[in-house]
Amino acid sequence: MKAVVFAYHSIGVRCLKVLLARGVEVALVVSHEDNPAETIWFESVAALCREHGIACVTPADPNSPALFAQIQALQPDFIFSFYYRHMLPQALLALAARGAYNMHGSLLPKYRGRVPVNWAVLHGETETGATLHQMTAKPDAGVIIGQTAVPILPDDTAHDVFGKLTVAAEQTLWNALPALLTGNAPHLQNDLSQGSYFGGRKPEDGRIDWSQPAQAVYNLHRAVAPPYPGAFTEIHGKHLVIGSARLSPRIRADLPPGLAVVDNAILGICGDGRTLDIQTLLCEGKAISPQALRMLLTNQ
Repeated sequence: MKAVVFAYHSIGVRCLKVLLARGVEVALVVSHEDNPAETIWFESVAALCREHGIACVTPADPNSPALFAQIQALQPDFIFSFYYRHMLPQALLALAARGAYNMHGSLLPKYRGRVPVNWAVLHGETETGATLHQMTAKPDAGVIIGQTAVPILPDDTAHDVFGKLTVAAEQTLWNALPALLTGNAPHLQNDLSQGSYFGGRKPEDGRIDWSQPAQAVYNLHRAVAPPYPGAFTEIHGKHLVIGSARLSPRIRADLPPGLAVVDNAILGICGDGRTLDIQTLLCEGKAISPQALRMLLTNQ
């Protein structure tokens, strides 16, 4: 069987390795150029392709006629998308004689769309997973071939969950691929009426509203904690990002919402009086001490 694979990120790497281990001929990989403005903390699809001698291209637009012609000439049995960041056009998907399939980072139909891990953590979910599904014109809407669930523990960050999801994606593809290659894969309903859809997130979406309950603020921190841009607040023109924190059982209803230094510890006071114990607070990328924060709070 011959496949053309659109792939990026660690999930792209692990799923490509599954295809190779299962004996699929990967005729071409389409990936992304790394963005110099982005923190690259994940594995490299391009490096894997170099290691295995697989042709890899990084067009800016997957809709380009040149890419269409290149894939058409290859006559692939399958097209796969593993954490590739663009929607693929229907005409391109139709080039796959045996179908086109995507690995999505949620338990579809929940959290269709962009950055599903971050949204799941933000909303306080206790479970998510990886779903292999058929690609259609509508995003993440095709029939489901396989799923693997993973837990989201109370203190897990999105980065923690993404590590679990990478393994779940590998397991999902490994288990589903034999039946997919023989044409006997199950086609499970993807009932969109029972799901949800979310768009992308921007760094500005990490701004903390300290009037919210502590659990909501903590979920925001976990959803965007480094290596993502982080949950942030601003004091006297300084941009402060929570690097690491824990939800605290303590109540400090005597203090106004916002950052505070109490007993030489940095706290985030939230709207319900509960607090976050902030272990690492970053100012311009460097940890700020409780003493320095106290001085900033008093505008000295």
